[in-house]
Amino acid sequence: MDIKFRAASVDDSEIIASLVIALTTEICEVTNAKHFDINLNETIQRCNELIRDGRYAAIIGFYEDKPVAVVTMSETYALYVGGKIGVIQEFYVAPNFRSSGAGSMLAEQVREYGKTQQWSCIELCTPPLPEFERSLNFYQKNGLNPVGGRKMRQMLD
Repeated sequence: MDIKFRAASVDDSEIIASLVIALTTEICEVTNAKHFDINLNETIQRCNELIRDGRYAAIIGFYEDKPVAVVTMSETYALYVGGKIGVIQEFYVAPNFRSSGAGSMLAEQVREYGKTQQWSCIELCTPPLPEFERSLNFYQKNGLNPVGGRKMRQMLD
């Protein structure tokens, strides 16, 4: 599979937003619950601002010039790991490219990026389990280990 990866820029905000919406739509459909309420135009704008302000980074995978994978990341800090952490916010591979190695290649791109940023570790939260047990297995096969707990959220409107 000849997938080309590159760091995203502000100009890629629409591509990133489209792939992230595909991810969130899939999660909602599989779990039969509305976990997210996002629309394309607002997401494009938000993505543009976050990348422009240096608060967000993304890597996009292209197959024959068509975007088929994306990972979005932000940086934070924690004493429990000794400093900087890379947090994977969204990780998506188009369904017809799963099991092709595209996800593992994307995970490797994240590791390499993290090393350049001097992150002490990479963290992420899986989509809801048990519906996304396959995702958990994928992340484990690619070097991420469960550390317990569940992601929790309180909206501050």
